[in-house]
Amino acid sequence: MRIIFFLLAVLLALPAAAQNMESVLRQIEQNNTTLRAMGDGAEADRAGLRTGIALPDPEVEVARLWGTPATIGNRTDVAVSQGFDIATVTGMKARQARRRGELLDLGVAAGRIEILLEAKLLCVELIHRNRLARELELRLQHALIISLGYERGLANGTANMLEVGKATLNTRTVEGEIARNDVERNALMAELRRLNGGVEVALDDLDFPVAALPADFEEWFAAAAERSPAMKYARREAEVERRQVTLARTELLPALSVGYMRERTLGQHYQGVTVGGSIPLWAGAGRVKQARAAQAASEARARDARVQMYEQLRGLYARAAGLRQTAYGLADAADVGSAGGSNAALLKRALDVGEISLLEYVLEMGLWYDARVRALEAERDFQLAHSELTAVEL
Repeated sequence: MRIIFFLLAVLLALPAAAQNMESVLRQIEQNNTTLRAMGDGAEADRAGLRTGIALPDPEVEVARLWGTPATIGNRTDVAVSQGFDIATVTGMKARQARRRGELLDLGVAAGRIEILLEAKLLCVELIHRNRLARELELRLQHALIISLGYERGLANGTANMLEVGKATLNTRTVEGEIARNDVERNALMAELRRLNGGVEVALDDLDFPVAALPADFEEWFAAAAERSPAMKYARREAEVERRQVTLARTELLPALSVGYMRERTLGQHYQGVTVGGSIPLWAGAGRVKQARAAQAASEARARDARVQMYEQLRGLYARAAGLRQTAYGLADAADVGSAGGSNAALLKRALDVGEISLLEYVLEMGLWYDARVRALEAERDFQLAHSELTAVEL
């Protein structure tokens, strides 16, 4: 039994299993409280759409009238009637309510993409910080080796205090950059935890997912515009408003009512069918005009949405293509991807044989590391632009 408890304690103490970007996004999709609230709100609004699409409640009237003089007796009237209108009977209101319900679903889908895009951009930044941490650890190893070497040189008389101070300052500088990078990594993980409903996220990836740009932007955009929930919403809204114009015209037709009425008096009995109606002379005034204005506005929004999406994505496409070329060029120049870096090895040998001074070594290594950091930042910027470009595919 003690062994079992010990094993459980060990398992609980283990850190969360590392995740890749895709698994983080899927987890956030399940745990995000904002998405859950949006879904609940849509259901509440959908329930509201179902009100007002049924026939009005039937009306029942009972009248008891006392006659004067008493010799004429009393009279009892009973009337039951049911009103109805064309839009309700033909199901036009119900169909329109379903269409507006589809708009609610599309709104939730658009909100989902916004939240997942925010999460993906944070993941890209976090992977960049993970890669930067690897570079800084490598730089710290080199700095520690140099610092230790000069401390030994000070002990045996081959180095002086000024050189030891420079080596120590270089080490402390790298340690400070590592600490600052850790702060940024923790802040990014806190943001991901917020999006994940308070559940910790463990993203230790050092490599970005494969990000390929579309070969033909125009062809890709045509397909993306069809898939985009925001574009679907704009198109569907325009269709719903066109249907609303027809519904508004139908509501200008008279509303009818049919029923049964019975009248009893002293020695007499009357009963029969009643038919009535209401003529919308004032209640429907301006309803069709307002529906037409709403239709025109929704069609204008649909056209604007397509233009805005096209121009935004075309700009992102051009930016991503340029950043990809920049990232490739800087990566090749700075030996990004190599285990130790050929430049670092050459500089270390030059320092060891006395071809360069410690100050020259620190300056040259600083330039080399800066180039590697610039290359990492270019790759991150490309991934950010690509993520925004392909957000519709989330």
